[in-house]
Amino acid sequence: MSSIPERMTYIELRGYGEPDVLQPAEGPVPRPGKGELLIKVMAAGVNRPDVLQRQGNYPPPPGATDVPGLEVAGIVVALGEDTHRFRLGDAVCALIVGGGYAEFAAVPEPQAMPVPESYSMIEAAALPETFLTVWTNVFERGRLEAGQTLLVHGGSSGIGTTAIQLAAARGATVFATAGNFAKVAACEKLGARRAINYREEDFVAVIKEMTDGKGVDVILDMVGGSYVPRNLKAAAVEGRIVQIAWLGGSTIEADMTLLMVKRLHWTGSTLRARPVAEKGAIARALEREVWPLLTERRVAPVIEAVLPLREAAQAHRLMEESQHVGKIVLSID
Repeated sequence: MSSIPERMTYIELRGYGEPDVLQPAEGPVPRPGKGELLIKVMAAGVNRPDVLQRQGNYPPPPGATDVPGLEVAGIVVALGEDTHRFRLGDAVCALIVGGGYAEFAAVPEPQAMPVPESYSMIEAAALPETFLTVWTNVFERGRLEAGQTLLVHGGSSGIGTTAIQLAAARGATVFATAGNFAKVAACEKLGARRAINYREEDFVAVIKEMTDGKGVDVILDMVGGSYVPRNLKAAAVEGRIVQIAWLGGSTIEADMTLLMVKRLHWTGSTLRARPVAEKGAIARALEREVWPLLTERRVAPVIEAVLPLREAAQAHRLMEESQHVGKIVLSID
């Protein structure tokens, strides 16, 4: 640690509220604990949970830093005890429980992955949170297989653009919802067979038409609220609905009869609070199943904007305006 500075710049959360509560600050560089790597962060992804944390609606797990940021890419500069996979100087990207908006971050080694060949740090920082989320929810919990159908709500988001590409690359037929015609076009360019402007069209009616009345095998939903009863109608017999957020509200009113009649599976998950071993297992699955697709550029993160670390507040404003397609990333010099 002798060549590593004692202090670093990070983004401090000065209370809860509007984006301006995110302010640059200085503090000590974290020390890697047992089983951890210290990464000199080159880029950090910005995600919707960061916004929720800033608003006071998604606190970090007990014992975790309150510095926002759930995914980073950078260089390994120090090794904690009992680390085995990586060496000093390795380029990695990693899922973390917090602390990504900073010049250095301590990362559990199982949650770190090698940066895919030819990928920039900006691109690599856009991978961990969205790809782990999509993999565990669409392919593990949703059990999507080649030849099946997937409906992705919020298709132009970081999660959505990842789910569309990955499902299409693995042989599924993908449908998506989005909020304007430009986003619809972006979803279809990424591999959606049909994207639906939810402001102009009824996604249930379109799905029924596109599937000859059968419905879709898997629905990835981050909206909730009024979408819940409509998802029940859009799902096929033995369909799987996977809930990953409640942007439209978690208080719902629905006739749940279709859950039984169609023998549906309605599940959900969060990622942040899961044990390191579980997140590490998902990361190993990604390295095995998805990293070859990334290296071949059959799948790649969609980057909407890159801002310097000190402009984290502006990055959150862009996120909340919801005009972006794909990911917003912070660059750290």
